[in-house]
This record gives sequence, structure tokens and C-alpha cells, in this order.
Amino acid sequence: MRALLKYFLPYMAGYKKEFLLAILGMIAVALSTTLMAHMLKPLLDDLFISKDETMLLLIPAAIIAIFMLKSIGRFVQTYYTVYIGDDIVRKLRDQLSLHLMHQDIAYLNQMRSGELLSRITNDLGRIQQVVSSMIPRMMVNVMLIVALTGYVIYQSPKLAFYFLVIMPLALLPLQMLARKMKRYARRSQESSADLTSRLTEIFNNIEVIKSSSSQKFEYRRFAKENLNYFKLTMKQQLINAMVGPSLEFFGSIAVAVAIYVGASQVIRGEITVGTFFAFVTALFLLYDPIRVLSNIHNQLQDAVAATERLNELFIQRPKIVSGEEMLLQVQSVEFFDVALRYDKKEALRGVTLEAGKGRVYALVGDSGAGKSSFVNLLVRFYEPSSGSLKINDLPISAYTLESLHQKIAYVTQRIYIFQESILANVAYGMEVDENRAIEALKRAHAWEFVEKIPEGIHTILDEFGANLSGGQRQRIALARALYRSPEILILDEATSALDNKSEKAIQSALESLKSQMITFVVAHRLSTIEQADTILLFEAGKIVARGSYQELLQTSAEFVKLANQHHKEY
Repeated sequence: MRALLKYFLPYMAGYKKEFLLAILGMIAVALSTTLMAHMLKPLLDDLFISKDETMLLLIPAAIIAIFMLKSIGRFVQTYYTVYIGDDIVRKLRDQLSLHLMHQDIAYLNQMRSGELLSRITNDLGRIQQVVSSMIPRMMVNVMLIVALTGYVIYQSPKLAFYFLVIMPLALLPLQMLARKMKRYARRSQESSADLTSRLTEIFNNIEVIKSSSSQKFEYRRFAKENLNYFKLTMKQQLINAMVGPSLEFFGSIAVAVAIYVGASQVIRGEITVGTFFAFVTALFLLYDPIRVLSNIHNQLQDAVAATERLNELFIQRPKIVSGEEMLLQVQSVEFFDVALRYDKKEALRGVTLEAGKGRVYALVGDSGAGKSSFVNLLVRFYEPSSGSLKINDLPISAYTLESLHQKIAYVTQRIYIFQESILANVAYGMEVDENRAIEALKRAHAWEFVEKIPEGIHTILDEFGANLSGGQRQRIALARALYRSPEILILDEATSALDNKSEKAIQSALESLKSQMITFVVAHRLSTIEQADTILLFEAGKIVARGSYQELLQTSAEFVKLANQHHKEY
């Protein structure tokens, strides 16, 4: 509990006015609840026993006033505590999403997308229950316990002694239950993340599942995860269910003893009937906040586990950080004896290249030869394990990531389409200019189909661009790259889904723009890179040959082998 308050109090400090109003509302609820118990004393002693007619008017009016105070206090307390809690969670969600987007690609690839989704939604949802509901309820009930305890002691210190000694005995088993609750809560949250990951995987691969008729297979895997989550949830519910009966048992003993002693005092004339009933009423009113507080303490363990999991994400720091220099213009890119290792696997070794503006560099080779690793270094998805990578004679790490990425357009093998308009997709991450977007679409040979769509460039695309063909999605991605007017253009199999006519037209468009940038083309179809200035042949992470298409046919047996293989396939 202390850890939770320590974690969230700094956030709450930004809501001084709202917090003050919430506290005033809580005080009003605690005060009015205590006054309700106190009203029994004059009601019984002065109105029913002494038959004081003045009290006949005063007591009903006082009851209305007390309930009005309680209603206003509860409204103010509820509204402002929910406002504070929900706004804190909103900020946490904003911070977490931004924090995760700045993490290294290597870290994000290790984490399952469903796991991250679960932590941002499910874990934060559990925390939201704490800051919006549990902590405010806890504060209200603490105030009620303080006010009512003070009142029962004021009414009869002797009677209060019996209740206040026996009730704390209930805390011992509750503390044991709370420790178990925290353990099961963490396992339940991990299981929830597994469940979300499984669902994410199913819907991301639904075409493979349906084309393989493997729905029953996936159902069995999902059902297994779902059953595990159910069992852990029921263990939590079992512990929750034990809290109330445990507290009621000890509470009944305490109340029974207090009633026995109090009734004895009434019989002996030591206290009045009104005093006794006011005390008993306060005692019963006191039991409820103690019960609620015990339940909250138990349920908080779920939030403690969620907060620990959330903090694990926040303490993660990226290894690839922004430099301080602004990249204003790209003149040259230089790789010198560059090596790259993923864990223990060597992806690149001894790579050296000087690339200048106005030239096209094609990267060819078998799958896993190192082509994608090479371009990943250019966008700083990874850092070289050894050697140096420079832009304009400065290490690439010296530049700010934002200025570097503004100069680079990267079209990957996987086409990314956002559920936005075609215009928003083309201008993604930049200021929207419709005329500029249309020009980019024309260069990418996408305008020919975009202008025929009823809503044209303002057409909203489905998730993953499902309402476009593969070739159309690829052209939209190319248009997005050209819209940026990049100085480094990276095309990783960017025209693989296009027909020969469209591919040649786009190559012609890129040829007219090549003087303005350095172009890197990763290709499996050699026909797409015949006009490249330099072809780099990769094998096992090394550049084993380089030169023009015709030069490599004359000098490289590996390239001739690759070319012959290509002709057989196409």
C-alpha cells in the first residue's frame, strides 16, 4: 500500500484544487455519517422517552440537513476523485505509449505485441481502479473509521475497548490472504497478456488460418490459455470471497461482547437507552468502513502487481539515443569495416562502402545474407557492433534521430497502411499538402487508381489497407516515400507486387529523381536493378562482389549463379 501511494502521490500533487474539494467532500460524508448515529440519542431520550415536543420539529429538520450534507459531500468527493484518477491514468497511458515508441527495435521485437497491448490496456485498467476508485474509497473509509471511532470512545470508552481490541485480530488472517492475492494477481496479469497475445496473433494471421482450415487447432490453443486465465481469476475470487466472512466472524464477536456489556450498563442505570443505541448504531456504521477497507486492501494487491509490471516498462531505456547535431543535408554515406551482431548471431562483418548523392546502390544476395541488416543501420534501428558508419564525415550517432529520419524514406518489405485517408497515409508524419500528395501519387503511379475511387484522395482506408490490392498498397507506400522528398531513399523489395509495366514506369520516375538523393534498393528480382550504378552482392554478412550489372556478370561467379537462378525462376 505504501509503495502504491509513493508511486501515485507525485501525480496527485498536480491536482491541488480538485484534491482539496474531494477531501472536503470526504469530511462532509464522514461527519454526516457520525451525526446520523448521534441523532439516535436525542431521538430516543428526548423525543420518545422525555416526549419533548420541540424535538418533534428539530429532529426531522436535522435529519434532512444531515442527509443533504452527506449527499453533497458524496457527490463532490465522487466526481473529483474520479476526475483525478481518470486524468492520471490518461497521462500514464500517454507517457507509456510515447515511452514504448522510443524504445529500440530490438526490444520491441522481443516483446510480443499482445503483451504490450495488454500492459497498456489491462494493467492500466487495473491501476485505474486504484486511483479512480480504491484510493478515494480508502480515504473516505479511513475518515469514517476515525470519526466513528472517536464517537464511540466519546460515548463509552469502556464499551469501545471491547470492540477495538477484538476487531484488530481479524487483520492477521487478512494479511495472509493479501500476500496470496498479490501472487495470484501477477500470475493472472501475465496470463491475461498471454491471452491477448494469442488473440492478436490469430487476427493478424487470419488469412493463413482460414486458408489452412486450422481454426480448430487455434481454438484448442486459445482455449488452453483461456482456461489457465479462468483458473487464476477464480483463485483471486476465492481469496476475495474469504475476506468478508473472516471479518464478519470477528466483527460479530466484538459487537456481541459490546452489546452484552452495554445492555448490562443500561439495566444498571449507568447509561441511558439513547446513549446505548447511539453507540450500537455507530458500532454497526463503523463495521462497514472496516469491511470495505479490508476488501480494498486485498484488492489493492492486484494493482500493486499491475504497477510493478508497468514500472518494468518505464524503467526500460533505449540504447540508441538521439545525438545533438542537426542533419541539414546528406552528401555522403560511409560504412567502414562495419560489423553487426544480434545477440550471438553475426549479421554483418567487414562491410565497407562509400555512397554518394546521385547514385543508386542495389543490394542482392540470398535471404539472410545481410541486406536488411545493412539498411537497418542506416535508419539506426541498430548500432554497428564495430566499425564506423558516417554521414557527411560525422558518425551517424552524432545526429538527432528526428533530423536523420526527416532525410530518409524507407519502404520496407511489409507495407504499412494506417486506417486514415489516402491523403493522410501519403503525408504521414508531415504537414499535409494535397497538391504535393497528388504529385507523389502520380510519380508512384498510384493516381491512376486513386482518382477513380468515388472519394478520391480522401478515401478512408481499412485496417492494413484491406480495401486495396497488394500492388495498390505498395504504390501508396512509394508515394509516401516520395512525398518526403528524401535525400536517402531505401526501397526494400518495394516493387515486388507490381506488374512489369508499372515497375518500369516507377523505375523511370525514380531515375529522374536520383540526382537529388542516395538510393539503396534491396532486390531479389535482378531485372529491377539492371540500371543500378553499383550492385553489392552479399553473402553470409559480407560484400563479396561489387560493380555494375555487366561488370559483375564478367567478374563474379556468385553473381552469375544468382542471375542464372533468377532467369530460371522468371
